[in-house]
Amino acid sequence: NGPLDRKVSLRSNHEVGYMGDVINEMTEGLREREEIRESLELAREVQQNLLPKSVPSSDRVDIAGRSIYCDQTGGDFFDFLEVGSSENHEIGSVVGDVSGHGVPSALLMATARALMRQRSLLPGGPAQVVGDVNMHLSRDVEDSGQFMTLFYLVIDPVQRSLKWVRAGHEPAVLYDPLRDVFEELRGSGVALGVDENWQYREEYRSGLLNGQVILIGTDGIWESRNSEGRMFGKDALLDLIRKNAAYSAEEILSAIIDSIKHFQQDVEPEDDITLVVAKIKTG
Repeated sequence: NGPLDRKVSLRSNHEVGYMGDVINEMTEGLREREEIRESLELAREVQQNLLPKSVPSSDRVDIAGRSIYCDQTGGDFFDFLEVGSSENHEIGSVVGDVSGHGVPSALLMATARALMRQRSLLPGGPAQVVGDVNMHLSRDVEDSGQFMTLFYLVIDPVQRSLKWVRAGHEPAVLYDPLRDVFEELRGSGVALGVDENWQYREEYRSGLLNGQVILIGTDGIWESRNSEGRMFGKDALLDLIRKNAAYSAEEILSAIIDSIKHFQQDVEPEDDITLVVAKIKTG
């Protein structure tokens, strides 16, 4: 009924006495499990508080992000970062995916988030930022086998351009509704934590147009499975972007999440889901 601090007191040596010993062992196990559950719930609360509570204010870029964890804690994260000066109106966004699940992944996620936030405030472009974070993270996870893929994007709505670094992560997607054309934002780079000396390269694209949509996501989106074992797939994701491109970034994001949940129905998700959606507005 809840209190697990009492024990059964039976001194006999027959079956009833043995049953009392078993009940006491079971009660101790339940108490330990309850303590673990409370600790995980606290870890989940702390991790949720690390995710952005608001989006950057911009007259030129509409942006939204969300993380959904398959366990109480997860290894996915997204963040919006301060980059450059307040006059240049640039918006930094990062999406990361730590290998594995549970508390170890959550701890690495929190470390990576802190490193990205701290380093992004210092001088240097995206390649320097990611390179420095990789160096520190590689030393932290040395011999553990853990690693983390990451996509770091900087949107310059004034110059109508993008800068990004891809560290082992899936390419971001740029959709132009006027031409109905999808473009992948690719680039070379290993996951963070693999090689501390890796030299990352900054990619660049200019000529952004009003109404174009950018999506950065983790593989938990297209690898979601239903009761038949079928995956959601990237084609379904692209089709959702196409059908909802006229709406706001938050509405596009919600349409994707709702569609995945409908696809999965009662199947428990096997991986975290994180996505950031940005839409270029008239400026």
